Amino acid sequence: MARFDAVRRILETDAENSITSQDSTVHSHRNKIPADHIGGYSVRPGNYLLPGATQVPGGINFTFTSCGATSCELLLFKRKQDMPFTVIRIPESYRIGGVYSIFVAGLTPEQFEYGYRLDGPYDPHKGLLFNKNRVLLDPYAKAVTGQKAWGAAKTNADYHARVVRNTYRWKNNDFLHTPMEDTVIYEMHVRSFTRHRSSGVKFPGTFAGIIEKIPYLKDLGVTAVELLPVFEFDEMINARTYGGKVLMELWGYNTVSFFAPNSAYTASQEYNEEGTELKELVRLLKENGIEVILDVVFNHTAEGNMTGPFYGFKGIDNNLFYSLTPGGTYYNFSGCGNALNCNNPSVMRYIVDCLRYWVTEYHIDGFRFDLASIMTRGEDGAPMDNPPLIRMIATDAVLRGTKLIAEPWDAGGLYQVGHFPAYQRWSEWNGRYRDCLRDFLKGNYWQAPEAAARITGSMDLYGDPPYSGYNSSINFITCHDGFTLNDLFSYERKHNEVNGWDNADGSDDNRSWNCGVEGPTDNESIKELRLKMMRNAMTALMLSRGTPMLLAGDEFGNTQYGNNNSYCQDNEISWLNWDYLYIHREYYNFVKALIAFRKAHPVISRTLPHAHCGLAHLTLCGSNPDDHEITMANHVLGIMYAGRLPDNRGDDVVYLVMNVFWEPQKIRLPALPAGSAWSLNIYTAANDRRYYYEKAVFMDSPFFELAPRSSAVFTVTELPR
Repeated sequence: MARFDAVRRILETDAENSITSQDSTVHSHRNKIPADHIGGYSVRPGNYLLPGATQVPGGINFTFTSCGATSCELLLFKRKQDMPFTVIRIPESYRIGGVYSIFVAGLTPEQFEYGYRLDGPYDPHKGLLFNKNRVLLDPYAKAVTGQKAWGAAKTNADYHARVVRNTYRWKNNDFLHTPMEDTVIYEMHVRSFTRHRSSGVKFPGTFAGIIEKIPYLKDLGVTAVELLPVFEFDEMINARTYGGKVLMELWGYNTVSFFAPNSAYTASQEYNEEGTELKELVRLLKENGIEVILDVVFNHTAEGNMTGPFYGFKGIDNNLFYSLTPGGTYYNFSGCGNALNCNNPSVMRYIVDCLRYWVTEYHIDGFRFDLASIMTRGEDGAPMDNPPLIRMIATDAVLRGTKLIAEPWDAGGLYQVGHFPAYQRWSEWNGRYRDCLRDFLKGNYWQAPEAAARITGSMDLYGDPPYSGYNSSINFITCHDGFTLNDLFSYERKHNEVNGWDNADGSDDNRSWNCGVEGPTDNESIKELRLKMMRNAMTALMLSRGTPMLLAGDEFGNTQYGNNNSYCQDNEISWLNWDYLYIHREYYNFVKALIAFRKAHPVISRTLPHAHCGLAHLTLCGSNPDDHEITMANHVLGIMYAGRLPDNRGDDVVYLVMNVFWEPQKIRLPALPAGSAWSLNIYTAANDRRYYYEKAVFMDSPFFELAPRSSAVFTVTELPR
């Protein structure tokens, strides 16, 4: 891999820059090789270690790999043309093993688009699907044509690859390397984030639209954005009309090209400078202290099953790229028709090459791997004890500083929460945290013992090697897949009728509570209760050990009208309605204050040295602080973190108390050493509607009555001497 990167760095050049001495040497060496003339061009053997199509001095280097093909043709197209203007059959002498490589002199990126045709055996029962008449997309394509117009119908003929000029210049090495303990993740969909008219941006639904919202994200206080898939995908792949609306693949989880950014997400008309707008977004986010994590889909592709389309992988090496049954059909652990054969050595190299590319060329800070359990399956589909791909990613030198986050389950029933092979590098979406907290918050007080474990870092899941403590846990209550936080407390059941599947799609296991009325209501008491429940949820999330993740829009009460599977709704159901930011401004300010509170109290996110005051690192209790046994009978759960701040700045003590019961509960605050006292910082049921007190309220009594379904947070204040 190191040799590959070195060669790539030598050969990749920009039109504006002078050729380095190394490039000149390489180019001079190539010129000494006798040229062939094919398709009207002077050609020579290319650089076999430079995958894809790359501009090099004097022309373009094309390298393409297929282990099963018997011949390979390079097709060059004029822009937006379906028929090639020339076909270059790559000579057999230009092939080493399964790698075809050719240098075409005189070509410049602006002159052409390209594709390949392969000949080879056709035997579906063996997984061989070669067809010499089919134009295939380069798996290493850095840009793809035919995708710029969002919502336009497309055919396979629309998909050609382009050569990208790498003209963007990063100002510095701007990787922030924010520790997981200090990270607050904000999950968003690029288009839905600003597509609604209420967003007020100039370029709605684009990377540029997010750029316009960076001041908002900085004000909120998040430290990382997690972008739903931005690799090139076809939103119209399964498009249909239902109820007079066009339903499409909005979320982007059916990848067409893994190295190319989705051109429909750009406001500018990029062509051979593809990726500039996304790079600018990444740079500006980092300048404001916000990392970028990409949601990546290496578990399946957009090609589906035997009846699905051909973009590239099926026609290149179908039997290598996909997990196949003995009869040549596709294993479907993804629920989308196929599953990538992730632990095949060729596929492993491809995936790691892709991750390296996004880190080196786009300065991406981390990746969230969709349905990552598929990546732990072997070629026969069985789970592996020591999956080589997971280990390879964990130990790769280029990826060393990146955040690696697994969604540790798949659609084939493999559930690995707490058991994903982490190699002391991987974190997990903690689905058990989500499920437990949803149950507990809505009033299942008998789940207090598990809730205590989840809030304090799920050490029962991550406390032993090969895991790395509660840094392994990505805590979340909501995400793109399911109810929004507002809907979690507004709907008893899902309402996906508009998806066109008779409400059969989406999870039925929502663990939600409508607070007495299904959906919207004019009842002010129910509306207030729902807001209080949302405050409780956010308080629990931000006071939990592990890395918190919130869904975009949850900070101001966005709704999807009860739809818990909005993957196909490119409309007001999925688009964030920014009007709620003003309607629920009080609630937004509360969430913002919670994030700031978490940052101000490091004892929440990490174990500090023993406190001077003698309090234990972690104390669990009920309404009586002297009773440390948490049972299924507890109506109140108390969690106290204590530790010593660095540089002798005193102790950091935070006490979270949650009453999920439907009646008030009187508690007694824990005893403190002489010279210190409790102060109230957060109370989700405050009569004065302040909920968060910038200047903590001194407690002159050890007793406090928690209103029904409420949470409070206290800190220790030193008394004046």
